[in-house]
Amino acid sequence: MERKRKQHSDEEIMVRFLGQEAILKEAQEKQLKIDGQIFKIEQKAGMDGRLFGSVTTIDIARILNEQKVPTERSHIRLPNGPLKTTGEYLIEVVYHHEAVAKITLQITALIE
Repeated sequence: MERKRKQHSDEEIMVRFLGQEAILKEAQEKQLKIDGQIFKIEQKAGMDGRLFGSVTTIDIARILNEQKVPTERSHIRLPNGPLKTTGEYLIEVVYHHEAVAKITLQITALIE
């Protein structure tokens, strides 16, 4: 028994294409807003620079959302897991496979 493939009209194909174009354009706009920027976060840390807790994708997404760049935690790539020490980290934010922003996150010890 042979399955019939659904034929898409030219209009349906165009609507899908334009939808994908809009998604890509929005992703590229977000990328341009943050690409190359430095973001800072202060976190409680011990004398050796180890954080009390860690900086996760949730924390980074919150920082970007505060800068009026809507970002979900799933967009943020932390290949080695949560950040657990003070320092400077290069982080990729993937809004689309063709729109990847690279940001620098500086984590410093919170002084009380």
